[in-house]
Amino acid sequence: MPRKHPLILSSLLLSSQLLATAGTAAADEPALSVKTMKSVTQELSSDAFEGRAPGTVGEEKTLALLEKEFSEAGLKPGNQGSWFQDVPLVQITADNVSDLRVSGGERELSYKYGPEMVVFSYRVTPKIAIENSDVVFVGYGINAPEKGWNDYEGVDVEGKTVVILVNDPDYETEDLQGTFNGRAMTYYGRWSYKYEEAARQGAAAALIVHDTVPAAYGWNVVESSNTGPQHVADAANGHMDQTLANGWIQKSVAAELLASAGQDLDALTAAAKKPGFKSVDLGLKASLSFDNQIEKQRSKNVIGVLPGNERPDEYVLYTAHWDHLGRCGADETGDDICNGAIDNATGTAALVALAEAHVAAGPTARSIVFLAVTAEESGLLGSESYAANPVYPLSRTAGGINMDAFSMTGQARDVVVIGKGKSELDSYLEAAVAADGRVARNEPTPEKGYYYRSDHFSFAKRGVPMLYFEGGEDLVKGGVAAGRAAAEDFTEHRYHGPQDEYDPDWDWSGVMADLKLYYRIGRDLANTDQWPNWVEGDEFRAVRDASRGAE
Repeated sequence: MPRKHPLILSSLLLSSQLLATAGTAAADEPALSVKTMKSVTQELSSDAFEGRAPGTVGEEKTLALLEKEFSEAGLKPGNQGSWFQDVPLVQITADNVSDLRVSGGERELSYKYGPEMVVFSYRVTPKIAIENSDVVFVGYGINAPEKGWNDYEGVDVEGKTVVILVNDPDYETEDLQGTFNGRAMTYYGRWSYKYEEAARQGAAAALIVHDTVPAAYGWNVVESSNTGPQHVADAANGHMDQTLANGWIQKSVAAELLASAGQDLDALTAAAKKPGFKSVDLGLKASLSFDNQIEKQRSKNVIGVLPGNERPDEYVLYTAHWDHLGRCGADETGDDICNGAIDNATGTAALVALAEAHVAAGPTARSIVFLAVTAEESGLLGSESYAANPVYPLSRTAGGINMDAFSMTGQARDVVVIGKGKSELDSYLEAAVAADGRVARNEPTPEKGYYYRSDHFSFAKRGVPMLYFEGGEDLVKGGVAAGRAAAEDFTEHRYHGPQDEYDPDWDWSGVMADLKLYYRIGRDLANTDQWPNWVEGDEFRAVRDASRGAE
């Protein structure tokens, strides 16, 4: 019989211990308030909050509401007597955006801002102008020395415009085997990485080719998310080390642009999937310009704490982002408020409902921190700010649970775990779902890279074990087919659009079933003396070992 790794043995032991107590814990848990969930979600997503964009009246109203709700729930202010943590931001709004003009090919090309391309800048400067910048196709725009992969090898892109494919080279594989984890997206596939690497390479502009399947969302999401005010963290250098411009272009635009240079998008995409791909200088020149309206702001995270009664200097985190897009592209009715009811008024409401329940049950051994973060929609800026400047030491944070968008599709037989198998926190989840006769399943679409798209990532990359799961697909009414259809409908018709509004006819049964899981996991983690870790070989294991070793 093969010898089990000590980590696996400890995980199995922990799982059996949790399962043994799960029935008792489930019986003793206080009622979680659906009234709270409904009322907080409805208020946060009302038009009066104008989509909760940082730095707006929507933020002011959100902060006031959360302070009131956290206080009435019985939490204590979580930041040295204050409910708030400052998050210095800069709001940058592109204005007077020119067409993207491309010359040097078979004919002159021009593309409109909004329907054909979007562009913005992280640089805190009033004017952006790119004139006759050489255009280079750089495949997936990845430089990964540990994988022996460098799309920029042998090419100088200083001052040039790079055209980049979305996702990473092996996203179309059927399994999780491959240089870039097969079907599962790595961080190299995320748009944020691609802009970061283009800046490191000295590019003037980085344009990602939008393709709905590998991007995991349609052009409507790209347009609504990247036009209007954008936010970056305030920085001493004004982000002048970044590209002049970042953006997206429609796939049809990329195909036409490449054809003008005598190249074929499909052929280049196929070539870019293979090791040894060489970037292609297209012989084209790109020009565009726009103004930046700049406003420095201090947005805020909201922090409440339930102090522990045995080891108050050890912490368990609940996180959710309170912000959304604010005013965005109007729909056919003229509605231009992206209310963000599901994304993420529901998760923010869950912080309040969980706070009420934990206070009612009494203190746990460890302290429980309830963290509502800002600017998630701008690139996880609020959680990144907290994780870089933690109120409570990350080395003393046992783990956390992130909540981002509850499902209104009714009860499910399962939950979908983003990043299943990465950490020992899975044992806590397994015990919690088993108490209800449910199961925890792997995410069905790992190619969409959800693990890098919400606030848990800011903590995970610094070593804190974080759970992130979503409502299940296998619905009690309609099974997997109904669950997937509902998820696809939300992504296509409501995600990051004005249609993500509160609906008084929502079915809250699945939400409340999932909320019980969040409660049980947090309660168990806050009462144990265990320190869950990432599994051996996980990308975040080394940094956790280092931080805990410093204790």
